[in-house]
Amino acid sequence: MRKIGLIIKREYWTRVKTKGFVVGTLIVPILGIALAFLVAFLGSHQPNENLRLVIVDNAGGLAPSVARSLAKEQEHSKSEFTVVESVERPPLPKAVEEDFRKRVNAGTIDAFLVIPADFNQAAELHTRNPGNFQVIAPLSSAVDQAVIEARLNARGIHMDGIGALVHTEDLKVIKVGETGESEERGQTIGVAIGLVVLLYTALLMYGIITMQSVLEEKTTRTMEVLISVVKPFELLIGKILGVAAVAFTQFVIWTVSLGLLLTYGALAAAMVNPGSSFPVIHLPLSLFIYMFIYFCGGFFLYSAMFAAVGAACSNEQDATQLQWLATAPLVFCMVIYSLILSDPSSTTSVVLSEIPFFSPVLMALRVSLQTPPFWQIALSIFLLILTTIGVIYGSARVYRVGVLMYGKRPTLPELARWLRHS
Repeated sequence: MRKIGLIIKREYWTRVKTKGFVVGTLIVPILGIALAFLVAFLGSHQPNENLRLVIVDNAGGLAPSVARSLAKEQEHSKSEFTVVESVERPPLPKAVEEDFRKRVNAGTIDAFLVIPADFNQAAELHTRNPGNFQVIAPLSSAVDQAVIEARLNARGIHMDGIGALVHTEDLKVIKVGETGESEERGQTIGVAIGLVVLLYTALLMYGIITMQSVLEEKTTRTMEVLISVVKPFELLIGKILGVAAVAFTQFVIWTVSLGLLLTYGALAAAMVNPGSSFPVIHLPLSLFIYMFIYFCGGFFLYSAMFAAVGAACSNEQDATQLQWLATAPLVFCMVIYSLILSDPSSTTSVVLSEIPFFSPVLMALRVSLQTPPFWQIALSIFLLILTTIGVIYGSARVYRVGVLMYGKRPTLPELARWLRHS
């Protein structure tokens, strides 16, 4: 144990004293704060867009209604619409459209709206920027209201203020939980996605750090000296625990920084506007406990895999080509997490989250969305611990042979042979 403690101490202080650690630890909260302020600034200073629009009304009588609806939509939208011209029932629709198309390309107008003669056909918006949804949504709503009003008028039903009659409020979503109900404003999805990104990034980053640590000592021949005084298994465990201590230090600094930032934000909001309340996301204590368990399990699992990759290779280029063995499960989690997000209780979600190589990310995601039955969580933790022990044992066997081997990168059959005979 004393030798493992010395390895942990050496690994920890070697990494903590580097400029990379100091810069990385400081730059993450600084970038996070800067990004939050940038998003808030851009959201509050987004310029109003004035769309110069021409309406080609092949049905006749709909253009004035569309213009009125657009005027009302401007009260709730940052986009402004200026109806430059309206053409009703043109004798040569194709020629008129071609003329307006040239004007759009010339920049004298921004778009032209074509309303078909048949109400059952879709209207067409011709514009150079089809990705501007702030413009498309109000236009679509205005055309819908005009068509509904025209259909009612055609059946002899004359209704003024049809927009106010068909207007409805957005659906309010209430999340039901064991401790009660709370209004859902996207905070659950935000926390879930943030959790997935955090776990993926942390497991990948610290796994690669472990792999690089092994490679550095192999390439500098330091490994030959270390192996003469400690067992390969002790060296492997010491390196993993040393990197874990570095990760814990960084997370403590980031957590304290985030707590201070949120406290400052709450105090600043109270001072500027005493009646306002700083937005708070209430997270259950169990989520933090489960996240810690799955992060620790995933950390030891993937660190052992990355350490084995580093021990099996002689240089960084070979390790980069072979590290897909360790990164593939994490990449798969990022590809498949949207399936869990849409239905965390489905059979597929349950099965995938029980697989040890996926559970550090996917089960944590399920817990953040909708806490599954305790037996599923307990089973996934048991399988994760069991698999982690097995992977560490197998990695130690590869490590025992690979740390002193130099030359070409071993093939997969050779790695399997090391596992059987080492």
